[in-house]
Amino acid sequence: MKVVVVESPAKAKTINKYLGPNFHVLASFGHVRDLPPKDGSVKPDEDFAMSWEVSARSKGHLKAIADAVKGADTLILATDPDREGEAISWHLLEALRKRKALKKDTPVQRVVFNAITKSSVLDAMANPREVDMELVEAYLARRALDYLVGFTLSPILWRKLPGSRSAGRVQSVALRLICDRELEIEKFRSDEYWSVEAEALAKDAAPFPARLTMLDGKKLGKLSLGDKDAATHAKDIVKNGKFHVASVEAKPAKRHPAPPFTTSTMQQEAARKLGFSATRTMRTAQKLYEGMQIDGENTGLITYMRTDSVQMTGEAVSQARALIGKRFGDDFLPQKPRFYKSKAKNAQEAHEAVRPTSFFRHPDDLRLSGDEAKLYMLIWKRACASQMESARLERTSIDLADENGQTNLRASGTVVLFPGFLNLYQESLDDAKEEGQTKLPRLREGEPVGIDKIKAEQHFTQPPPRFTEASLVKRMEELGIGRPSTYASIMQVLQDRDYVVLEKKRFIPHDKGRVVTSFLENFFARYVQYEFTANLEKQLDEVSAGDLNWKVLLRDFWKEFSAAIEDIADLRVTHVLDALDEALAPHLFPREEGEPDPRICPKCKDGRLGLKLSRYGAFIGCSEYPECKFTRPLSNTEGQNGETADEALGEDPVSGLPVLLKNGRFGPYVQLGEEEKPKRASLPKTWSPDTLNLERALKLLSLPREVGAHPEDGEMITAAIGRYGPYVHHVKTYANIPSVEDVFEIGLNRAVDVLAEKRSKARAAAVALKELGEHPESGKPVRVMDGRYGPYVKYEKINATLPKGMEPETVTMEQALELIAAKAKKPKKARAKAKPKKTKAKVKPKAKA
Repeated sequence: MKVVVVESPAKAKTINKYLGPNFHVLASFGHVRDLPPKDGSVKPDEDFAMSWEVSARSKGHLKAIADAVKGADTLILATDPDREGEAISWHLLEALRKRKALKKDTPVQRVVFNAITKSSVLDAMANPREVDMELVEAYLARRALDYLVGFTLSPILWRKLPGSRSAGRVQSVALRLICDRELEIEKFRSDEYWSVEAEALAKDAAPFPARLTMLDGKKLGKLSLGDKDAATHAKDIVKNGKFHVASVEAKPAKRHPAPPFTTSTMQQEAARKLGFSATRTMRTAQKLYEGMQIDGENTGLITYMRTDSVQMTGEAVSQARALIGKRFGDDFLPQKPRFYKSKAKNAQEAHEAVRPTSFFRHPDDLRLSGDEAKLYMLIWKRACASQMESARLERTSIDLADENGQTNLRASGTVVLFPGFLNLYQESLDDAKEEGQTKLPRLREGEPVGIDKIKAEQHFTQPPPRFTEASLVKRMEELGIGRPSTYASIMQVLQDRDYVVLEKKRFIPHDKGRVVTSFLENFFARYVQYEFTANLEKQLDEVSAGDLNWKVLLRDFWKEFSAAIEDIADLRVTHVLDALDEALAPHLFPREEGEPDPRICPKCKDGRLGLKLSRYGAFIGCSEYPECKFTRPLSNTEGQNGETADEALGEDPVSGLPVLLKNGRFGPYVQLGEEEKPKRASLPKTWSPDTLNLERALKLLSLPREVGAHPEDGEMITAAIGRYGPYVHHVKTYANIPSVEDVFEIGLNRAVDVLAEKRSKARAAAVALKELGEHPESGKPVRVMDGRYGPYVKYEKINATLPKGMEPETVTMEQALELIAAKAKKPKKARAKAKPKKTKAKVKPKAKA
């Protein structure tokens, strides 16, 4: 029996059918080992020794593989055909050898297939190889670098910048891109400019638009007409002029199809055309890769979706060309097949591009729906179009001049003579207008032309646009930062850390993200430089190619990085604050001409505003603290002078106290009255202060809301809004609910259901790693459980932690009983009782020296 290991159970089921009864296919369910998220997992002082740990989730899967391998003739590692897949194969091999589950003479083979089809799988099985250790070493170097940066830099951030969450080797550079773009937008000063357009009229021809390009013998630039007076003057000259055709130029042009998708371009196009996030795209592509039932057999619909390659196999190209000839005709088929080369930095082109496994599976012929149908259609069209004939265009320019040759109007048009690939697919653009068709009449030089409907239009120059997911992925790929397979997780981490927010499909940095970026730029500038990060990716590629030793890469990196850490370790927080205050001044205190100094405190008028830190993060405060307690959030959205004006929403009908909308260091909140300790409630993130009224404010102030008594124990169920969003609460159970509105509307029946579901999930979370049987005395079950702090033996209310080195799978009933007995004998720590208050006469405290 040959044991085959793949990553997913769906793939295992399909491949088992392809291979037949002599093979046993099992799933690893992804990675089986990882670096524990704690200090010491990578040891630079021990030549970068790495401590790997089998996760609780993977222990059962690994045991099943180990049990199967013990009686196997051959172990075949068939994990995914990329660096991560190679690493999983290596981890499996190492874990099995550590368990001594693999016999010394058992052959181990590594096979890779780019598509889950019978022919691809059987072909891979016929051509096995060994685990590629150069790819594995590149993975080890990447993993060590990410760990060393994250686990060394993040604690520095926590100490120097309270409220910060984490830093990462690629994550921090991606954040810098977003923050730099925001700074560009803030520094941008818009310029006014005008354009003059008219409608040209020629004999026996339809009117066509023309734009003023020359005035008084001078060529006009974009900003030449800077105000209304200049535009009006130009308009009058055009109105009074007599124009003729000065020149006609018609040029043939071609547009060529884009290559098939790589991971990156698939994410970009899915974002532009379908509105998918990178995570959603990759999740959907994974389903298409694993396939569906076709003619009673499961077949993958697309090739592997993590790739930098733009090439297709000769067989796939031939199939695409056959389909094009049959479906569109020979005119749409180029004489020779098209071959593409990747333009991306650090591209790894070992695999195929993302394409359909069969071009003859038209999207309309498959029983796909929702996201899968949309993405498959996109992949099919793009791959098919890549082998189609180019589009033939004609670009025409007509210059119209007045009798003196001092004023010119130009008309430009593009006509598609032959659509070619455009019949099937057209690539979208970021922040640019698609090229449309404007057909111009055929005119002769010298032919008189009338001018009508002259209009002058005002415009303003626009700042660079904020990044979308598509444009950020494109920019990261252009710079050679990170790997396309990691872009989705990077963008998600930045949002989860609350460093950026995605609004109207554009990334906007939060103040927290800008402070972190400023800190890194000031004290770790080298490690957030685009060139440095891209060069590190290049070195990792050299490791995978066998041109660089991975330990040498790590030593060189750690030597400089650890020195930078030491330099800042003793730096006082005040020094950090001063540097950030200066660096962020243009953002925090923008100066407007003719306006007062934005740093003057609007409350006391004596102090100066500056960057301050609290345990919850950064804010703006007055230098005269504690005499002046003025504060505001970093983003000054309350007005040019930064004053936090309170807004009276009305009066509470019960207490008669005023209800106020205020703005604090943590954002807007409502307050009841102005007593010493008034009741307050923060505004949910989904509520805008602009739309808040008295009724909604009173709802917030009334929380927590009593939903009703629980039918089982009579204890009250309440609904409220907490740090992690809206929830319902009963005794010791907190269960999240979907929206803020649910807090005010949820009924008793639904609340009971939500709480019951939360409790059932909590019970299911306690995973039994091994059932040992019944206790010899009580007959009650004894189990080995997986807990938050590691495996333990559970019997009734006794939880006994397994000693270090004892594997959960090897625990016997006898060992468990000994652990239970030892735990039962151990005395419980007594709680310290509060000392009774003395009732004697008070003793006057001594005066402080």
